[in-house]
Amino acid sequence: MAVLSKILIANRGEIAVRVIRACQELGIVSVAVYSDLDRDALHVRLADEAYALGGTTAAESYLNTEKILEVIERSGADGVHPGYGFFSENTDFARAITDRGVTFIGPPPEAIEVMGDKVSSRIAAQEAGVQGVPGTTEFLTSADGVVAFGEEFGWPVAIKAAYGGGGRGMRVVNSGGEAASAFASAQSEALKGFGRDECYVERYLTWPRHVEMQIIGDQHGNVVWVGERDCSAQRRHQKLIEESPAFKFPAETRQAMGDAAVKVAKACGYYNAGTVEFLYQDGEFWFLEMNTRLQVEHPVTELVSGIDLVREQIRVASGEPLSFTQDEVDLRGHAIEVRVNAENPAGGKFLPSPGRIGTLVPPQGFGVRWDGGYESGDEVSQYYDNLVGKLIVWGSDRTTAIDRMKRAVREFRIDGIATTLPADLAILEHPDFVAGDHSTKWVEDRLDLSGVTGTLGEAATVEPAPAAGDEPVEPKVRRDVDVEVNGKRFQVAMWVPESQLVAAAPTGGAAGSAKARPRRATGSGGPMAAGTGAIAVPMQGTIVKVDVAVGDTVEAGAVVCVLEAMKMENNITSDVAGTVAEVKVEAGQAVGPGDVVVVITPT
Repeated sequence: MAVLSKILIANRGEIAVRVIRACQELGIVSVAVYSDLDRDALHVRLADEAYALGGTTAAESYLNTEKILEVIERSGADGVHPGYGFFSENTDFARAITDRGVTFIGPPPEAIEVMGDKVSSRIAAQEAGVQGVPGTTEFLTSADGVVAFGEEFGWPVAIKAAYGGGGRGMRVVNSGGEAASAFASAQSEALKGFGRDECYVERYLTWPRHVEMQIIGDQHGNVVWVGERDCSAQRRHQKLIEESPAFKFPAETRQAMGDAAVKVAKACGYYNAGTVEFLYQDGEFWFLEMNTRLQVEHPVTELVSGIDLVREQIRVASGEPLSFTQDEVDLRGHAIEVRVNAENPAGGKFLPSPGRIGTLVPPQGFGVRWDGGYESGDEVSQYYDNLVGKLIVWGSDRTTAIDRMKRAVREFRIDGIATTLPADLAILEHPDFVAGDHSTKWVEDRLDLSGVTGTLGEAATVEPAPAAGDEPVEPKVRRDVDVEVNGKRFQVAMWVPESQLVAAAPTGGAAGSAKARPRRATGSGGPMAAGTGAIAVPMQGTIVKVDVAVGDTVEAGAVVCVLEAMKMENNITSDVAGTVAEVKVEAGQAVGPGDVVVVITPT
């Protein structure tokens, strides 16, 4: 197989930036795609070529197969890297790529088909001798299946999206009475996030740790494991902090888990990078699922192993053997990653916080790495995932790594949006985390985030450039302007009088253009006043479901509607008991932070 010369990245944000940089280091031409909202995004600015997909939502752009295939044809790309999310675990997309003679930088479609479906992956793991958490091996057809499973194995249980990951499409059900609404919600979120709504149910462990094993294989039959990652610090079943190696994790368990991960991969003919996830509790581990793609948290493995996983992905896809053997994997020190999401911790509510970033200055120093998808002045849209970037540190041991990360978080400067950084710092400083006594339930069940907001401190204000002065001849300034010709993006340099820049008030991230003045970070929004019955949404988003009608009687805490923001569904609840007097929204309607959606007359 020939070495790849031009790779299209079918993704956006920080993972697209990560792959583009790997391509540049390998001398491979990088091709970006973008929606209307991402016209000036960082990944577009960095790529060698960029093509418009059109549309606003993911469904209209990054999940539009025909448009992406059209760009592959027009650009002449001979390889496609899917990143994570979107089409990264979509069998039909992988086959559509390979059927055109284009290399898919990921596993073979057959492996995605087996492991991308969480039900068939459980069966494959069992056949390989690796046991999973008790669960169904058939898709749910109704909430009755959830009730039957819960009554047999005990509550709580977890409904999960069969073709998804990252906690989306997952709902914990504590009793049979919750099953119907949880099943409908899980299906809805799975369909929006992954294009399919099949779900299954499994036992929900009470205090597990989430430990996953990085594997990578080539097309010559070699598969190795490259250490584990502990990803137990989670909220809404989505990870906040990851580390490698796992703390208080016996060497014999690490070896057994690594061997099990390789068995699972070989059982489905897997090659390229992937992650086999396990739940670990009381000295035992169970197979959870396999992510047939590069993980968000892959940098912690790279820092402790010294292996560039994206570079290795491209080598493997080109038909080359792995550049190392199992015996040559040498794990050193300790690495920690914190995810910087556009979310307001809001005392533990973690509310999406889209908006324009005013200032973004990541920390620096020995052992510090920043993988970001945004820069100062960029817009974080409500229509996509809210990950701004990942801050990763390496230390000679875990204590050093924790101390270095705390310093780096405090040094981070970002304003205009709320972020998870204050919550990350609260986790790092907590004795439970330091002692390794946390679990996947710990953040939501035990961590006290009272008073924790989305702002670490005041960031510097970006001021406009000073006036040119009284020169007799007005100086000219270079301005790089982006233009599209038949949907392909080009950058054109112009030298214009400085006054025209001020008059034009350009925005976006093109070199030489003025950044928009940041707006002050806002809070989570919320109801107009506690207990008034004027129910307001705390964030920008889209109403996906209205659960009440005028005249209905509701209790305090009852769900009145469901708001989707940044690919997550959020229940909007009543702050009083009373009668619904007015419903101001309908499904599909866009709303902003503080908008009143339902008015309830208190009783």
